Amino acid sequence: MKPNDEDLRQLALLDDLLAEHAEPRPALQAAMSFLAEHRDDYHWVGIYRLEGEELVLGPYVGPETDHVRIPVGRGVCGTAVLENKNQVVDDVRELTNYLACNLETRSEIVVLVRDPKSQAILGQIDVDGTKVKAFGKREESFLEAAAALLAPHVASLKD
Repeated sequence: MKPNDEDLRQLALLDDLLAEHAEPRPALQAAMSFLAEHRDDYHWVGIYRLEGEELVLGPYVGPETDHVRIPVGRGVCGTAVLENKNQVVDDVRELTNYLACNLETRSEIVVLVRDPKSQAILGQIDVDGTKVKAFGKREESFLEAAAALLAPHVASLKD
């Protein structure tokens, strides 16, 4: 599914916003703030970068989380890396391996951020929503395009 006109407009704004920042952390923080403000039902949105066999939390917007490091294979985020594919969860209460970050979360989408040349996983965009079935193919497509814009910043993100 291709992004619609509004999605394309937001992606262009996101690209402009990223260009305003020379350093990766402020660029990604601005991007997370933009997404939280401009997308429907983004209760929590953040970047995890992949370091070996662990996902490390980068900039995010939303309630504080204890999940700053997630092993590959654990929870929705770790499953995305293990299976090498995006995850769209309609109702997190139906998962046995869900890592609860917030009691208000009902749905989650995790989209992998990949190196544009090698397609290696650099990290991911993780979004929590407060409604069941908050995310679908359109949102996945939008976030894949956003992930491509974020990839250079995620690649150079350091603690």
